Amino acid sequence: MKFEVLILGNSSATPIYERHPSAQVLNFNEQLFLIDCGEATQMQLFRYGIKSNKITHIFISHLHGDHYLGLVGLLSSMHLVGRKSDLHLYGPAPLEEILLLQFHYSDTNLNYKLIFHPTNPEKEEVILKTAMLTVRSFPLTHRIPCTGFRFDEGKRAAMLNIEAVEKLKIPSVFLSGIKKGADYTSPEGTIYRSEELTYKAPSSRSYVYCSDTKPVDDYLEVIKGADLLYHESTFLHELSERAQQTFHSTALEAATVAKTAQVKKLLLGHYSARYKDLTPLLDEAKSVFEHTELSIEGNWFLV
Repeated sequence: MKFEVLILGNSSATPIYERHPSAQVLNFNEQLFLIDCGEATQMQLFRYGIKSNKITHIFISHLHGDHYLGLVGLLSSMHLVGRKSDLHLYGPAPLEEILLLQFHYSDTNLNYKLIFHPTNPEKEEVILKTAMLTVRSFPLTHRIPCTGFRFDEGKRAAMLNIEAVEKLKIPSVFLSGIKKGADYTSPEGTIYRSEELTYKAPSSRSYVYCSDTKPVDDYLEVIKGADLLYHESTFLHELSERAQQTFHSTALEAATVAKTAQVKKLLLGHYSARYKDLTPLLDEAKSVFEHTELSIEGNWFLV
C-alpha cells in the first residue's frame, strides 16, 4: 500500500532558484491529497505527471500567499477540464469567502461540488476519517492562524503465509478473512488459527506536515512518533532572532523538535530566498538529528 509524499514547492515567501512556494502531494494507496497550494502549483503538478482531477482532498495550512495563492487557478482549471467529482477543501474559515469572491467576479460556477471544511486554529481536531486513514489538524504558532496536519494510517492487514495456505489448499474466498484475523476450519473440522496462517501485520505509518511556525512545546505531543515529519526550516540558526520575529523556525530548531518528538525521519523545507545552497541547512539539522533530509522538488519520499 503506497504512502508517499511528492514535493511540489519548498521555497518560503518568494519563488527563487527554480524553487516554488509550498505545495505537496500525498499519495495514500492511490488516493491523492494536496497539502498547501502556493503559486504555480498546477504547473508543478503537470511537470511531475500528477493529474489534478485525481486529487480528492486539499488541505491549506494558513492564508499567507505562498501557501494558497495557487488555489484559485487550480480550482478554475479543474472546472475548465471538466471535473465532475466532489472535491473536499480544508482550511481557515475566511478562505471560503476569498474563493466565493473570486468566483463571483469571474462569473464562475464550478462544474463540480466544492465542499469546504473550516479548520480550527485553536485546538486539535479529527477532520477526516476513513476506514484506513485519519487526518488531524492541530494549532501552530505563526503570525496569523495556522494549522499543521497529521495523516495516520489505519490498522494494516496481516500478510498471508503463502506456503502454509497453499499446503492446506485453502480456497481463496477465505483469504481476506484470514488476513483480518479470522480462523480457518478445514473440511475435516480442523481449526487453523489466523496467527498460524499469517505473518504479523506491518506497523501503521504516519506523516506530519508542520507549516509555518515557531518551535513551541504545544504541538510536540500530536506529532510524537511520526514516521515522517516535514517541518519548516526557513533559516540557519545564526538568524534565530529573525526567525523569532517572523514566527518561523531554524534548521537547528526543526531538528530539535524532531528529536524531542521521537520521529523517525525529518524533512526540511520552506527555505529562505537568501539560501541558494541548502547544504548548510542540512548539516545544521543533522548535527542534532541524523535522520534528516532536504525536501527537493520532484522527489518522492516514503512515509
